[in-house]
Amino acid sequence: MEQIVYLNGSLIPRSRAKISPFDFGFLYGYALFESMRAYSGRVFRLNRHLERLARSAEILGINLPEVDLQKAIYDTLEANGLINARIRLTVSLGQGEATPDLSTCENPTVFITANTYTQLPEAAYKKGFRSVVLQIRRNSASPLSQVKSANYLDMMLARTQANNAGADEALLLNEQGYVAESSTSNVFIVSKGRIITPSIDSGILPGITRDVILELASSLRVEAEQRSVELNELYACQEAFLTNSVIEIMPLVEADGRRIGSGTVGAITGKLMYKYKTLIKEELGL
Repeated sequence: MEQIVYLNGSLIPRSRAKISPFDFGFLYGYALFESMRAYSGRVFRLNRHLERLARSAEILGINLPEVDLQKAIYDTLEANGLINARIRLTVSLGQGEATPDLSTCENPTVFITANTYTQLPEAAYKKGFRSVVLQIRRNSASPLSQVKSANYLDMMLARTQANNAGADEALLLNEQGYVAESSTSNVFIVSKGRIITPSIDSGILPGITRDVILELASSLRVEAEQRSVELNELYACQEAFLTNSVIEIMPLVEADGRRIGSGTVGAITGKLMYKYKTLIKEELGL
């Protein structure tokens, strides 16, 4: 069965999905996207994703279409007969002229895909990710650092360089030399029993799963800090982990060839992984 996608109000076969070469998402990367997980047919924290999309659209001056995006996402899931899926919602400024003039774009383009997603095996989470710190920098002064835009070249280059180095993930610093984020995830460290994550003004995307971790830390009575994080703190911490809506919580066991903590899943990380899965079941009624 051919994949069904959502494009500007219609559910159509993938082979029939056509977007203008004059779309500003193609010409200039002037677009936003959200990646989400569906569990047993329900999307976790869907409202938070749509709220972040709306905030980002306001920053970029994209007028979101007056359509029910939540319904469109669930319609796409249903059309593909999926219950456990990875969903991508993309919204661009739309078609305009081949000059960088935003006023030439009248209607945004909305594109949704849903693909079967199988969680990484348990062994991958027990093993954890190995990372390398790259020279690519995040700009904490740019409003784009807090926007999940389709202009993703820095992150794609970082991920490719990490893979070429034999690592699972790339870690990026900001222009001041502080830890920012990975190519696809937010970063957390655990030091002296406290959870620490780079603050938003470090030049990071305000992740949906990042927010969940900060909520769960409170329920576990673990102190959580959002602040600038020095690279040496990462090297010296007892535990570290990465978070995003697809992989959930992934232990980070190595950075630049240096073992983090014991090089295994830490105690606090393990508790958060369990609490996160429990929260999903509770909120989605699974």
